[in-house]
Amino acid sequence: MKKVLIVDDSMYMRTMISSALSSTGRYEVIAQAGTGSQGIELALEHEPDLITMDNILPDMIGIDIVKELRAEGVDSKIIMISAVGQDDVIQEGKANGAQDYLVKPFTPEILVERVDKLF
Repeated sequence: MKKVLIVDDSMYMRTMISSALSSTGRYEVIAQAGTGSQGIELALEHEPDLITMDNILPDMIGIDIVKELRAEGVDSKIIMISAVGQDDVIQEGKANGAQDYLVKPFTPEILVERVDKLF
């Protein structure tokens, strides 16, 4: 089973992502964070296979978190998740180490499909 870390300041989004991925039986949500600093700490501690990363967090921008994780040697697959869907923001996320970028709103089925594609 693949280990997942969810980083999002919205409890609703964390719950939806956790439910969608856990229900497949292929993914185990091992930790959740509501801030970027918590996300970095948990990623370093748990070394998840996948991180879902909101791009707008109370303390940091997701793209900056991805840069920091890559600089720290974290090689988890990362899916950026945001309501901000401009092409330049999506390209910046991918250029800095995210494998995919999902624009809100999305269905649980689309999330699972995109995660499955990464593995």
